[in-house]
Amino acid sequence: MSHFAKVENGKVVQVIVVEQDVINTGAFGDPKSWVQTSYNTSGGKHKLGGAPLRKNYAGIGYTYDKVRDAFIPPKPFSSWILDEETCNWIPPKNMPSDGARYVWDEKSTSWKKTD
Repeated sequence: MSHFAKVENGKVVQVIVVEQDVINTGAFGDPKSWVQTSYNTSGGKHKLGGAPLRKNYAGIGYTYDKVRDAFIPPKPFSSWILDEETCNWIPPKNMPSDGARYVWDEKSTSWKKTD
């Protein structure tokens, strides 16, 4: 079985597990609206060492970018930028690596220490 994302107007609206030949029958609507995705792909890497598929596993609300042939998660903050290699969003500043817990503060565009 494979995972497929239904894409409408560039957005993922549904993800199902089904065989390609069932998608091709039109049982789930226009076969052209379904794009295969891999549960084992994240950030352009395959967890089990296989070939990555479309940068990230699709989720509802993700964007499917035909040019990049990639699923891109929703942008978490307006200041974050798209990493072209992974098709994931990254903050404009790296989170401190001192072992403390931090949350992103969009107003100050910086990491704030939290309890």
